[in-house]
Amino acid sequence: MAWLTALLINAVLISFAQTTSLLTRAGWVHAGILGTVLWGGIGWTAWLSVVAYLGLGSLVTKLGWQNKQQRGLEEARGGRRGPENVWGSAATGAALALLIGAGAEPRSLLLIGFAASFAAKLADTFGSEIGKRWGRTTVLITTFQPVAPGTEGAISLEGTLASAVGSVLMTAVMAGLGLLPDWSCWILVAGVGLKATLAESVLGAVAQDRFSWLSNELVNALQTLLAAALAMVLAAVLHLA
Repeated sequence: MAWLTALLINAVLISFAQTTSLLTRAGWVHAGILGTVLWGGIGWTAWLSVVAYLGLGSLVTKLGWQNKQQRGLEEARGGRRGPENVWGSAATGAALALLIGAGAEPRSLLLIGFAASFAAKLADTFGSEIGKRWGRTTVLITTFQPVAPGTEGAISLEGTLASAVGSVLMTAVMAGLGLLPDWSCWILVAGVGLKATLAESVLGAVAQDRFSWLSNELVNALQTLLAAALAMVLAAVLHLA
């Protein structure tokens, strides 16, 4: 019954959302599939947390849009996300939601991984968008040599601070919706979100330009997978779940 409810609610909501500019039409269809998985597997709180992620990520993408457009650093399609962006960001979270829906245990540990995957992705979005617009000195994370904004593996102080803010914001959303039990889990998830984002920059600097198949979406998926795995391992070791 929960899955049928999830399907019906998401179908109705996506039919209205098609008129907005956050996602492409195909992107909204895939978002509806994702929303059904999240609501059916975990519940409405997980669904709402990812709606918040989408809203916050889209908002920060629009900040300084005209400046980024003039410099050729804007997101494709006017910032509208497509199916590849949906799953690059949320494949890990969707897989964990399916495991939870199937009754996998411990549920609390899987929820920590779920929260960390989206904390890492929002941290990446905040860092990338703020860094491209307001980063004063951009360097390659592996060598600290100056590089142009938008270079794979590039970081800046402003972008890194923005990543930390993004991770904390997403963690706060997860905590506020009851998906994380206590402050120790909040600190863990926020910290892992930032660390996974820095690891993603290392991967971009070392490998992304060398392998044509290593797309931004695949790198995003690897980042969220790393965040979820690291958070769950640390939570298990520290007996937080």
